[in-house]
Amino acid sequence: MTLLIFLHDAVFRRIERMDWILPVLARLLFAAILLMYFWISGLTKLGDGILGVFSPSMGAYAQIFPRAMEAAGYDTGQLSMFHTLVVLAGTWAEFILPLLIVIGLFTRLAALGMIGFVILQTATDLYGHGAIEEAGTVGAWFDKVPDAVILDQRALWLFLLVTLVVKGAGALSLDGVLVRNAPSAHPASPQPAPAAPHRP
Repeated sequence: MTLLIFLHDAVFRRIERMDWILPVLARLLFAAILLMYFWISGLTKLGDGILGVFSPSMGAYAQIFPRAMEAAGYDTGQLSMFHTLVVLAGTWAEFILPLLIVIGLFTRLAALGMIGFVILQTATDLYGHGAIEEAGTVGAWFDKVPDAVILDQRALWLFLLVTLVVKGAGALSLDGVLVRNAPSAHPASPQPAPAAPHRP
């Protein structure tokens, strides 16, 4: 029994020291599960041509402001500059924030931004698009069904992102390169001045 406890402690002490593994796995899973989801969603919001990145499509407004678009008769010209700025910010966020997370650059800030994005996306889906009224979409925790679109799936998305906020991107990232190459945060201690020669 003592040998078993010793082996257990030895193995798991080593695993505990592998701090890099959680953020790297979180970024890998984010890339595998969510990167293309957000990028394709962002592509549906782009307007026509090269400058479409600065002039969102009508579908972008309908996705982000469904009730306002319906009230405006799907005429984007009747919406305010606020609506346009929010749609632009949301569109750019779907490209920029996931990319930053995957390459591990400014990862904590990007993960915080994605947390805010997912929360707003969820609120829009629930109340703007009426998902709250659709049976089975919202789901419930502590039930036997693990794949509800809102409560189950997005809770796991948020867990990945919270892991990155807490742990950072890990050593295998551009953040890690920046930290390793950054000048020391603590300046070198000044050397004491040489003692003046003693004079009798």
